[in-house]
Amino acid sequence: MDILTLFGVAWALAMDAFAVAAAVAAGLPRLTARHTFRLAWHFGFFQAAMPVLGWMGGNLLSRVLTAVAPWVAFGLLGALGVRMIWNSGQERKRNSNSMFDPTRGWSLVGLSIATSIDALSVGITLGLLRVSIWMPAGIIGLFTIALTYLGARIGHKAGNRLGRWADRIGGIVLISIGVRILIIHVAGTW
Repeated sequence: MDILTLFGVAWALAMDAFAVAAAVAAGLPRLTARHTFRLAWHFGFFQAAMPVLGWMGGNLLSRVLTAVAPWVAFGLLGALGVRMIWNSGQERKRNSNSMFDPTRGWSLVGLSIATSIDALSVGITLGLLRVSIWMPAGIIGLFTIALTYLGARIGHKAGNRLGRWADRIGGIVLISIGVRILIIHVAGTW
């Protein structure tokens, strides 16, 4: 795989992470370096690990994971999106410390998996083409870290301007990404 194609694949894979990071950061009252690091690190790690798993998994594992993965991504993104929309209607101050923080715990793991599911198929494809996975996985991870950082910063600035609507819009964006993943999967199986 030539470097230009690899950069294109890495960019395309990182765009979901960019959008999710922007949506999540828009709903945070304060975006700290810790929030940004957690998002960028986890999204980048999972985005780099999924192609490796796909590459190592082979055909049998790929059939099972490819069939289930879009539904898992849809469920995770949809649930978090609904939670963000629900929380936006609650009578809390936007700067409250008791607000839900999707950059922590299982929510972060779920978002990381959901945004990196499509990288699994890239790893399977590279395995079938007998291409070494290590450099592509590293580049995919680095692109994702950079775009996640950028998405979080842009999303937070927009969130400050949108106030309570940032959570609602962020929730809608997450649900939309989940639906898009599901539609692409269903359309691909016809």
